[in-house]
Amino acid sequence: MTTPLRDGPLLLGVRHHGPGSARAVRAALDAASPRVVLIEGPPEGDALVSLAADPQMRPPVALLAHAVDDPGRAAFWPLAEFSPEWVAIRWALTHDAPVRFIDLPATHSLAFKDDSEEGDGGEDGNEAGHDSAPGPGERERALRIDPLAVLAEAAGYDDAERWWEDVVEHRGGTDGDDPFAPFAAVGEAMGALREEYGDGGHRRDLVREAYMRLQLRAARKEFGDDQVAVVCGAWHVPALGAGSTATADRALLKGLPKVKSEMTWVPWTHHRLARHSGYGAGIDSPGWYGHLFGAPDRPVTRWMTKVAGLLREEDQPVSSAHVIEAVRLAETLATMRGRPLAGLTETTDAIRAVMCDGSDVPLALIRDRLIVGDVLGEVPDSAPAVPLQRDLTRLQRSLRLKPEALEREVDLDLRKETDAGRSRLLHRLRLLAIGWGEPAAGRGSTGTFRETWRLRWEPELYVRVAEAGVWGTTVLSAATAKAESQAVSATALSEVTALAEQCLLAELTDALPVVMKALADRAALDADVGHLAQALPALARSLRYGDVRSTDTAALGEVAAGLAERVCVGLPPACAALDADGAAEMRAHLDGVHTAIGLLPAAPDRPAGDLSGRWAAVLRKLAARDTVPGVIRGRATRLLLDDGRLPEDEAARLMGLALSPGAPPADAAAWIEGFVGGASGGGMLLVHDERLLALVDTWLTGVPAASFTDVLPLLRRTFSAYEPGVRRTLGELVRRGPAGGGARPDRVEAGIPGFGAAVDETRADAVLPVLRLLLGDPDPDPDPDPDHDHRIDIDHDNDLAGVAR
Repeated sequence: MTTPLRDGPLLLGVRHHGPGSARAVRAALDAASPRVVLIEGPPEGDALVSLAADPQMRPPVALLAHAVDDPGRAAFWPLAEFSPEWVAIRWALTHDAPVRFIDLPATHSLAFKDDSEEGDGGEDGNEAGHDSAPGPGERERALRIDPLAVLAEAAGYDDAERWWEDVVEHRGGTDGDDPFAPFAAVGEAMGALREEYGDGGHRRDLVREAYMRLQLRAARKEFGDDQVAVVCGAWHVPALGAGSTATADRALLKGLPKVKSEMTWVPWTHHRLARHSGYGAGIDSPGWYGHLFGAPDRPVTRWMTKVAGLLREEDQPVSSAHVIEAVRLAETLATMRGRPLAGLTETTDAIRAVMCDGSDVPLALIRDRLIVGDVLGEVPDSAPAVPLQRDLTRLQRSLRLKPEALEREVDLDLRKETDAGRSRLLHRLRLLAIGWGEPAAGRGSTGTFRETWRLRWEPELYVRVAEAGVWGTTVLSAATAKAESQAVSATALSEVTALAEQCLLAELTDALPVVMKALADRAALDADVGHLAQALPALARSLRYGDVRSTDTAALGEVAAGLAERVCVGLPPACAALDADGAAEMRAHLDGVHTAIGLLPAAPDRPAGDLSGRWAAVLRKLAARDTVPGVIRGRATRLLLDDGRLPEDEAARLMGLALSPGAPPADAAAWIEGFVGGASGGGMLLVHDERLLALVDTWLTGVPAASFTDVLPLLRRTFSAYEPGVRRTLGELVRRGPAGGGARPDRVEAGIPGFGAAVDETRADAVLPVLRLLLGDPDPDPDPDPDHDHRIDIDHDNDLAGVAR
């Protein structure tokens, strides 16, 4: 192979994250052996580039730049193992050649950033290197052309991705070929495109290319024209070879906005390299591209073997014969479609047909695990990081809680020291808005000593860590400082109670005094019973959390007990004269307070049952007052019944009063909703208490027709919340009546309202013609079964209101 004579720098126009481009760059650098390599990227990365040679550095990784005064203003420059820029960096470090980044500095690009963009400063997902640092918004992005799409269309392809694979990614080695020919062809094509469509005209792109030209001139002057290699997006190649003067370029850079910035390396993921993830870089299949770059030979065969291994791990019956047939089919499809090598489309079609029996369901797993991939990169410990990030990394290692790109669930037993430490860390990070983990519903015990978390580490969390660094240098100090600040600034009582709960979960003992003082102050000043009732459940839960975490919660218990007493005093008058929405809200508060009081421990200066006794007295008042909305009266009655503080006969009496003919139907329906509505087990109560069911049935069948349509929506809402089996059982009971057809003699003789002694067949027969007309059965049964119960016989899954009516 001979190196052609050049009278200028070697311009290597690439597609970001393209394995074919990466192989071609490596071959060109081996052939040219330049003394310096210039790479499109932020110059602040020059001081960090040597870390790429560290054995601990494993791509995918990214350069992260953020504004010091506003860490949320950040940008990433991702690099994968198959990125041409990464290959160029590694080549230069191996050959002792200087590496310099020549794109616009992050101190300027971050200042360009506006709120319409995400933090992906180095890549915007456009093909062939038509990328840009942060700057204008989506409107300007929409005006850009896709160079690959234009070239693919000119070549007769309707898919730019497939064209690029055929032309570049599926190229074999360059042995025997001119290693510079692909770049000359790409540069010529981009020049024609820019001549046809213009250079974009956006000030940000013009500024970036002006800065690149200035850096290129400086390198040529220092090392010589033919000793400089430039690796950049192919779109920029014509601009770097343009005849612009240094004076004109400096004029473009004059007066650029600036912000103070810092930069470091952070791990990246294949999911974030995929375009659909929101931090895309112009590729849909990073796992596939990584395979193409790393496979030494027979890439299709090796890929099919990977897929077979994955499916076997998922207990799918895939044999070696499947692999052989899938390879043959993929190669056959490539030949039929005129492709030089089977691409991702052909291999996927073959996998679907041979290994998945034509089903797309296993393909979702293959795409997630292999085509995209769940790889998370690593960076060395020596990489710069904010102090908070270093402390977080230390805690992750000591607690053996490794950040992973793949979502997973972790069950914690807080009785174990390591699990308790993990819980503290995750709760502290949540308070700092670092959403590594989210609480999930546990599959086992519901006790307070167990927690279940759903964990997934995303690269942007490094930005959240940088943002949280303003609160402190360690996770504990930062969470404590933020909790104290939130306690002082909170205006609502519910905010402070929620914060107290978070502090106990996170064991922020130093922040608790500040939070408790704020809690006491807000509770003393807040006279709204609704606010007090809303705050109490969180305090009760906090006391339980304190018990399992051995935290001193005496002060919290005093505040909670005082809050509960104020609720007991103020709740009865607050429940009078409420509209429907207010009554529904107060009913929810009633449930919350009832549960909370059951959780509150006894205080040293008051008997254990004193508070619960006072609460029971409040419920009795609410259940008996006619001025209280029906939904609250019904709920109070039900809570007393469940606690064993109300005899069944008394509950039946209260229901009979509420459902008496003199009660307005809407109010009676609301009482029923409060008594048996929601997920409180009201359906099973009616199933097992025949007397209560008879009361409801008797009232419902006696509702006047004019009022029935008004109460029906409320009743449907009440009974539709029951499990299907409960609704079916209730329907059967109502259809046939108690004891399989007749009322119990003792109930009839006692005059207890409920089912009649027998079915009124005359009334039942009256509805049959209407039902036949509705059901489209014009031929009546000539000999109806006299023993058949002719009450409305419809789907048992319907709610009780529909069945009875």
